Amino acid sequence: MTLISILVGTLVAGMGSVWLAALLAYALLSRFTQHLLSLAAGALLATAFTRLLPEAFELSVEAGVSAHALFVALLVGLVFFFLLDKAELWHHGHEHGQDHAHGHAHEHDHSEHVHHTHDHHHGHSHSHQSGGWAVLLGDSVHAFGDGILIAAAFVADPRLGIAAALAVMAHEVPHHVGDLVVLRQTLNDPRAALFKLTLAGGVTAIGGVMGYLLVGALHEYLPFFLVVAASSFIYVALADLIPQLQKRLSPKETAAQVTWLFAGIALVAALGEWAQH
Repeated sequence: MTLISILVGTLVAGMGSVWLAALLAYALLSRFTQHLLSLAAGALLATAFTRLLPEAFELSVEAGVSAHALFVALLVGLVFFFLLDKAELWHHGHEHGQDHAHGHAHEHDHSEHVHHTHDHHHGHSHSHQSGGWAVLLGDSVHAFGDGILIAAAFVADPRLGIAAALAVMAHEVPHHVGDLVVLRQTLNDPRAALFKLTLAGGVTAIGGVMGYLLVGALHEYLPFFLVVAASSFIYVALADLIPQLQKRLSPKETAAQVTWLFAGIALVAALGEWAQH
């Protein structure tokens, strides 16, 4: 039953986020992705600090793991994801790092950045030929890691797994919108771009199965798996999502941004209450 839940959760998080991103990107609803960024940041932070870390500490008491060891694991996780992020940017360079960043700019404020994004893509047309594969490879690796983290959460508590899967889906949607922008430029075929990105998202399920087998075999290390999952969510929220929200906005736009941020936190809290009944 746990394995089935993991498969459903990882498919929803992996493929579901791609299709929701396509709805936003292709249905010209990109203005909503800015709100989704705020929602995702709130959901990730709330899942890490109110769900994953408390569960890890509770399990650590049963497993005889010290709080110091868990905090060290949290620190190592944050540094690891920072280095992983740097390695990805260094490896792909203009192929992925800048394209992905400009994809975000395109998705977040279409009217403001459309000419700048167009000029960038025109100037780097050669990079796009391999940039599409870089995007797909990067997404596949990232999806595999997400699957392992979701599996760890499901093994600890099905309610925790649901929260983790929804949090992953929420933060992947804005990323996939940017990826679809890049892939459409590369492939010149929206359907092919969506199909290939969906396959990359499906790798989340493979990671989920591997995570289930790995966590099951190393159950005593489950608190550390949960802490690593929390460090991933915290890093993505603080290093990726929130910096994109740190720009000068009107009071009305700022209020909307903060509202959506708290909505993400409230969503996780409401999910936790609902799952307990």
